[in-house]
Amino acid sequence: MSARLLACRRATALLAAALALAACSADHDDLAQWMDQQRRELKPAVTPLVPPKKFDPQPYAQAQSVDPFSPQKLAVALKQEARQPNSLLAGELNRRKEPLEAYPLDSMTMVGSITKQGARYALLRVDNLLYQVKAGDYLGQNFGRVTGVDETEIKLREIVQDAAGEWIERPATLQLQEKAR
Repeated sequence: MSARLLACRRATALLAAALALAACSADHDDLAQWMDQQRRELKPAVTPLVPPKKFDPQPYAQAQSVDPFSPQKLAVALKQEARQPNSLLAGELNRRKEPLEAYPLDSMTMVGSITKQGARYALLRVDNLLYQVKAGDYLGQNFGRVTGVDETEIKLREIVQDAAGEWIERPATLQLQEKAR
């Protein structure tokens, strides 16, 4: 009995599909005529393009002047600044650089902190290597010195130039980064 019922349902479904296909193949002459009429009546309004302006090349006259971004010019300025006795840079330029000073701060990620023998250390990931940093260590490319380490951040001071060209101290922090899932 169930096979007969199943066959009856299949036949009904096939009949419904055939009727739907027959309805789709009805004559659409009126629709085609309307579309042709709309195409004839509609005239698009296209504004003409403005001709391009004539390019007038100018010679580059500054090629012979001093490049403001040249490393030699910066080195001379840093040496002059270091010769001044009250300069913030005087002590910084005369010390040996630490390995983490080769990397900008935005390339460093604080991934944790530990306490060893009563001293707090931050764990920094730089170029897929893990470093331990404590207060007094240097990092970053702006003469950054770590002033404090706690569970969630590293506090440091950097020496940067302000808009007037004077060297000033600026506080900075590196926050603990949660691992993305």
